Amino acid sequence: MKEIPEYEKDLASIRTMMERSAKFISLSGLSGVLAGVYALCGAIAAYYIVHYPIAPLDDGTYSVSEPEALLKLILIAAVVFAASLSTGLWLSNKKARKQGLKLWSPTSRKLLINISIPLVSGGVFILIMLYTGHFGLAAPASLIFYGLALIQGSLNTFDEIRYLGYSEIILGLVSAMFPGYGLIFWALGFGILHIVYGAIMYNKYDK
Repeated sequence: MKEIPEYEKDLASIRTMMERSAKFISLSGLSGVLAGVYALCGAIAAYYIVHYPIAPLDDGTYSVSEPEALLKLILIAAVVFAASLSTGLWLSNKKARKQGLKLWSPTSRKLLINISIPLVSGGVFILIMLYTGHFGLAAPASLIFYGLALIQGSLNTFDEIRYLGYSEIILGLVSAMFPGYGLIFWALGFGILHIVYGAIMYNKYDK
């Protein structure tokens, strides 16, 4: 007959297996840090396109409306997104192999579906806003929809992602009140917050 400590070990093993099947635990914290670095680099490039030589805090009424500048900003955002996505997939796959798991699984498919709905709808919404001339709300909308995507994704991965989502939404709402400072809020949300939360996730789950 098994002793109580052995039953506790069995229950812990069962709990771990259930968590692995229900949650995507191969998400890399380092990928969050690097995504934040990419976003800051993108924000610096955008600053030179939009504001330079004016200091970012000096002119909060300026809004981008020139088609050429808008196309460059969209290209920068696309490059940052592609770099973040490819780095995240590579590091998460590396972590999954170390854990003896597969990156592509029913759980990761659920995660992809959950985050894709707000991301895709948000991306289309932002393009519509740019097309109709609502340039000042593009950055706040990107933060808000990204925060919604993180909250949705937290159902299938680490719970800490939910708090990052809340932070992005709050920052996006504040940014909507100061549309001329969208680039600064964008850098804070996609850059600084990513680095902070990525470092927390790395220290907690990747070491």
